[in-house]
Amino acid sequence: MKIRDIELFQVDIPPIAAIAKYAPKIFDLTLCRVLTDEGLVGLGEAHGFVSDFEEAKRRLIGSDPLAVDPFTQEDPFECALLDITAQAAGLPLHRFFGEQVRDKVPVSYWSRPMEPAETAAEAEVGARLGFTNHKLKARPWNVVETVRLMKEAVGADYSVGLDPNQKFREVHVAARLAHELEPFGTVHNFENPVLKTHYEWFRMLREKTFIPIALHAQSASMVLNALKMECIDYVNLSGSALEIRHAAGVAAAADVPCWVQLGGLCMGVKAAYSVHLQATIPNATLPCDELPFVRVADVLNEGLGLKDGHFDVPTGPGLGVTLNMDVVEQYRVG
Repeated sequence: MKIRDIELFQVDIPPIAAIAKYAPKIFDLTLCRVLTDEGLVGLGEAHGFVSDFEEAKRRLIGSDPLAVDPFTQEDPFECALLDITAQAAGLPLHRFFGEQVRDKVPVSYWSRPMEPAETAAEAEVGARLGFTNHKLKARPWNVVETVRLMKEAVGADYSVGLDPNQKFREVHVAARLAHELEPFGTVHNFENPVLKTHYEWFRMLREKTFIPIALHAQSASMVLNALKMECIDYVNLSGSALEIRHAAGVAAAADVPCWVQLGGLCMGVKAAYSVHLQATIPNATLPCDELPFVRVADVLNEGLGLKDGHFDVPTGPGLGVTLNMDVVEQYRVG
């Protein structure tokens, strides 16, 4: 088998209206289709422009996709090569990561910083769609009012994960906000509440609140250092698929649950890849941050079977999804 061509598409799908009001564009993203002479097509998705991937494209064309180690390749080719390999074997892609431990993957609804009433209205949208958890990019000046209105709108069973992007900054600020938020009973976690340069601040805050403290980590060493400091209850994992697996293993050794953000605000292909990965991570029990549904369309013909706040793990060979080229061409910018 040979790679006969690689197609690259830079695609810009706008976010839904509530997000577009504050962020009309989210990231520069490129899709790829790796075409083989035997008719198999591998898909990938990555941050960046088409020009960023031209050199790797030239290097891969003409090679045998089954002879290339996919984990030595950059995004989006790692995913695409695994997709081809799994299709050739007639297996779902998750079989290459380990034992399948779940056939559905929990996912959060998502909002960027906005006015409290607007966020409460988005919580109603999320609840109607079947979500039970809402990840919120929180800010210290309105987070208490926001959570209060969200609880009034959708009730106590709809939990809220707060990610202030370190903007609570210091322990005394985060502790005061935690004290005000605790009575609502809906706050699922504080993610990166204070500056990540001070893990001891994470530990101090953890001692002052029963709200779980989470770290957004990009490596196994970050997780290990946080565990040594006894400063986290949960961990959000990003990085490559293998980096996430390694970091999740470290967290699992300490019985720390995790969630995954491999694609984040992606267009669908990366979310499918992430779902396959998460199907094999035993402690990935918390709602993930794979969010193609916050755009006005995704690029998959099949979608991911999103229902009641869970993605179905695809069962077909490879990724188990194909590109909707009509959507790709509609939103293509390069």
